[in-house]
Amino acid sequence: MTENVESSGAPSVRESVERIVGGTLSSAKLAGACIERIDSTEDEIAAWAYLDRDAVRAGANALDELRRRGRPTGQLHGIPVGVKDNIDTADMPTERGSSIYRGRRPETNAAVVERLREAGALVMGKTVCTELAWMEPAATRNPHDLSRTPGGSSSGSAAAVAAGHVPLSIGSQTGGSVIRPASYCGIYGFKPSSGIVSRRGVFETSPTLDQVGVFGNDLGDVALLADVLGGYDAADPQSYLAPRPRMLEGWLAEPPVEPDFVWIDMPYASRYSTAAVDGSDELLDALGEHAERISSPQSFAALIECHKVIYEYEIYRCLADEREHHADELGATTRQGLDAAARRSEAEYREALDVRSAAIEWFGQFFHDYDAIVTPSALGEAPPVEAGTGDPVCCVIWTLCGLPCISLPLLAGESDLPIGVQLVGAPGADHRLLRTARWLLNHLRE
Repeated sequence: MTENVESSGAPSVRESVERIVGGTLSSAKLAGACIERIDSTEDEIAAWAYLDRDAVRAGANALDELRRRGRPTGQLHGIPVGVKDNIDTADMPTERGSSIYRGRRPETNAAVVERLREAGALVMGKTVCTELAWMEPAATRNPHDLSRTPGGSSSGSAAAVAAGHVPLSIGSQTGGSVIRPASYCGIYGFKPSSGIVSRRGVFETSPTLDQVGVFGNDLGDVALLADVLGGYDAADPQSYLAPRPRMLEGWLAEPPVEPDFVWIDMPYASRYSTAAVDGSDELLDALGEHAERISSPQSFAALIECHKVIYEYEIYRCLADEREHHADELGATTRQGLDAAARRSEAEYREALDVRSAAIEWFGQFFHDYDAIVTPSALGEAPPVEAGTGDPVCCVIWTLCGLPCISLPLLAGESDLPIGVQLVGAPGADHRLLRTARWLLNHLRE
């Protein structure tokens, strides 16, 4: 396992907000430092789809002026945040990683962008995503090794945080597009339970599976960002009208008893890299009596196929306009994916939805005995760019069931590149999962 289990030593976002509000740090200075780091590495990393430096400076100055005038400040006041390019921004292009939407300017902001600005965050710009947030790789490179992928589809969001361009960013996950890039880029990634964060204004590829997630270099900061983004939205059919878990409170809380973890021998375990296996075994040894190891239920293999059926059936319909009117502008990987998706039948889709519902109910009972599943975030370290954005298989069951997931940058691969450890929690108990994650990080330091 790697030695560094917390942040890089830079001030946390919470500390920066306190200093901005207290007048000892300006948003303009913070944004200027981010621009300097972007300018020093962006030509190699290519994390940004859109960045207007003058607009960023003007926005930071405006936030500083609000503070100087004694106006209310927010939970993220003055903090630069990157936003994935499949998320609508009224004052910036949202091109969805596709030439089809080049120059597209939405009329309204996505719900998560509204919440960012309500909290005083500075929307730094739009981070690169893969074509239509699906499989066709983007130009973004992994900051740890430019010959490697940062993962997809939230390529730029993960790379921008890992490169120090911004302290926080927003992505989305339909398969493994938050947890896997976080693993490859050696940062924290968090996908809250389905329904906590509104998807209004996020480009839809699967109404059943699409979820919003966040990235950061400090898990407490990630929890704060998730708190800011959460809230009911009647425009999102998965959003629920009930109190949300308080993420940061969960992160800061001490568990009433030491948590219980479970390692599940997954049906794809033979595909883990040697380093992922060795690092996971070392982690389980460190957990000792706090971790139980069990075999996966036979149904888990079927759940992987269930996710594939639902995703393909729905994305084929979500991309109807693109495939019917812009097929010549789609990448080869996207066209191949759509050809395969066209063969999914209504009957197998309905059956897959039923299987998903049963799995969600099963997991609701499963977590009565455990605080978290511990499992790799990815099969291994980031593959070379020519191999694509990586395999999401380590994430798809949890995404299918809408479970909260965290990637912790704890392991290193054969080339000394990051591999994340994933914690999966009970649906709607995201605060408990964050509390458990902090306990784990503290336990590993002892």
